[in-house]
Amino acid sequence: MITDEQLDAYRIEGIKVRIVRDADPANDVRGIVVAWDDESIIVRRPNRKVVKLSRDYLVQPASEKRPDTIL
Repeated sequence: MITDEQLDAYRIEGIKVRIVRDADPANDVRGIVVAWDDESIIVRRPNRKVVKLSRDYLVQPASEKRPDTIL
């Protein structure tokens, strides 16, 4: 699970993130971190819609290479 400090850094710097939900890259969510709590993250997608996702998913900067293996 991603830490509050990492999420805060992504939010403050406006870094676009990728949330990897499963092995299919088409199911990734990309956007900017807006808010979070103990269990979820709210991300604003490029089309300005917001999505609420579990913090258990892998969160990484969108500029980084997507991992080949997902546990």
